[in-house]
Amino acid sequence: MEALGATSPGPAEVTQVAHDSAAAVVGVGRAARDPATTARLVALVDELGLDTIAELWSARPARSLPGALWRLYALREWVRRAPATASREYAAGMRAAETAHAIAGVAEPPGPQELSTLVDAILTGVYDGEFDVALNRAGAFCRVISVGRSDLAHETDLRDADLGRHETEAAAAMLATGLDLERAAAAWRAGSLT
Repeated sequence: MEALGATSPGPAEVTQVAHDSAAAVVGVGRAARDPATTARLVALVDELGLDTIAELWSARPARSLPGALWRLYALREWVRRAPATASREYAAGMRAAETAHAIAGVAEPPGPQELSTLVDAILTGVYDGEFDVALNRAGAFCRVISVGRSDLAHETDLRDADLGRHETEAAAAMLATGLDLERAAAAWRAGSLT
């Protein structure tokens, strides 16, 4: 808008655009019932770029529709950009977080391709399945990653306390994301995720 000589939108307009765009994406995807549309929406970041999605949705509360979508797409992008790390952290956490591992539904052994397939399946579920189930699966995935990161951080801490602390903080952040996604699932079921 600024490039075309218009003024920047105010905070209320930015919020409205975030919520309207998230509702439109989910609405179109769920109404289409078309595998090609679903595949295109799953790959939305590939087409628009993570920065564009972040600009639209990342500032919204975690337990809002745009906030939940941002977290799902950010998880997908992280797995695609760091598949070996994601696989290592997931494998480190899956035995200690067996229930979450079962809910997430990743194939074993959880290699990079299996995790990529999982995050795509979760996003597919947003548009082609039960939205709350997709959010719960993503939340469970985050829980397993969090446990794995925490376990790996203990090992790192023995060699490098600063790096171990950083990894522990990253584990806590991933757990918080998982909890937010699970709460978003509950809000969806209650009809209050907007």
